[in-house]
Parts: sequence; C-alpha cells; structure tokens
Amino acid sequence: MQLDIPFIWTAFTEIIKALPLTLLIAFTPILLGLIIGIAVAFIRINNYKVIAPLANFYVSFYRGTPVIMHIFIIYFGVPVIFESLFGISLNLVPIGIFVIIALTLNAGAYLSEIIRSGILSVPKGQIDAAFSIGMTNFEMLKRIVLPQAFASAIPNLTNILIGFLHATSIAFLVSVKELTGVANIVASSNLKFLEAFIAAGIIYWGVTVLIELIAHFVEKKVTAYSNTGVARN
Repeated sequence: MQLDIPFIWTAFTEIIKALPLTLLIAFTPILLGLIIGIAVAFIRINNYKVIAPLANFYVSFYRGTPVIMHIFIIYFGVPVIFESLFGISLNLVPIGIFVIIALTLNAGAYLSEIIRSGILSVPKGQIDAAFSIGMTNFEMLKRIVLPQAFASAIPNLTNILIGFLHATSIAFLVSVKELTGVANIVASSNLKFLEAFIAAGIIYWGVTVLIELIAHFVEKKVTAYSNTGVARN
C-alpha cells in the first residue's frame, strides 16, 4: 500500500465540512452540563435530604458506565418511552439531538465533581469573612466562591472539553455524520482509509491545540480576577 499524500488534502477539504456539527455536539453538552453540574454540586455539598441521594446515584451511574452506553440508551430508549407514555413518535427528531442529550447528562456528572472540588478548595475563612462584612449568600458565591472555584477548575474543564471533542467520534455509530463519520465515508468511497483518517486526525489535533490556547488565555484572565476582584465593587 502506498500513501497518497495529495488525497490527504482532498479528504481534509471534505471532512472539515463536518467540523461545525462536531463542535456543536462537543460544546453544547459542556454548556448545558455546566448548569447541571453546578446544581448537582451544591445539592451534594449541602447534603439536601431526598435529592442528595438521587444526585449521588446520578453521578455514580454516569461516571461508572461508558459514554457509548449512554448514547445507545438515550437513542433507543427515549423514543420508546415517549411512544409508550404519550403516544408521540420521535422519528423526525435529528439523531444528533439524542447524542447531545446523552453527552449532556454525562458531562453534568463529571462537571459536578470538578465544580464540587473547586468549591471545596476555597478556604472556609474567606466565606466566614464574607458573611462578617454583610454579604448575602448570592454575593458570597458570586464574588468569593465561584471565581476561585472556576479558576481552579479550568484545567479539568479543558480536559473534559477535549475529551468530549474526541468522544463525538462515537456518534458515528448511530449514523451521525461528524468528523469520524465523514472520514469513514470518504475512506470507504475512495478505498483510501489511511489518508482519510490522517486528515481527520489533523483536524482533531488542530482543534485540540486551539482549545488549549483559549483555555490558557481564559485561565490567566480568571485567575487575575479571582486575585483582585474580591476587594472591588
């Protein structure tokens, strides 16, 4: 087998057309999962009765089972539930929506642990000091806890985001045409598998480097704010 270098560029131009969908499937679960993660983290930290055990089970289940299983359960299970309980067919719902739901629930579980550890890393003395000068709970969270928690969590958040970018490749198993899915189509159509997957690898690597650079920039900004923003109005 001989490597067809010019075809790598041909494949690259075809595969990169799937990048917007891939980024949508990677970023949307992180943004939605962040909301779930913050809520679950506060429920577990405050150990609210009834819902705290449910939150613990949710985190344990999603961290203890593979993401591909979550995609299959949501993809096959949700339409069955809607049809059985409400008589509604979900045949017209894009497959990508099911993938985003599955990845969002998965992201929420992992992000809740990252946020929880970030919140717990804030010294209790700072929280007591905030209350002693008359801050409300909301002000204390907004100005003291969350800036520091997010600053310490950014490296882990970056790892999660990169992990989800790569995890989107699983979506091709349910016929979503993201980067890996399109690479497989291009490779099968031209019988040039190595060249197509080299092109896909270059795209994944390029996006990963870009995410790392942006995360480094954001980390510097957030750290600067957390070091100085507390005393400012």
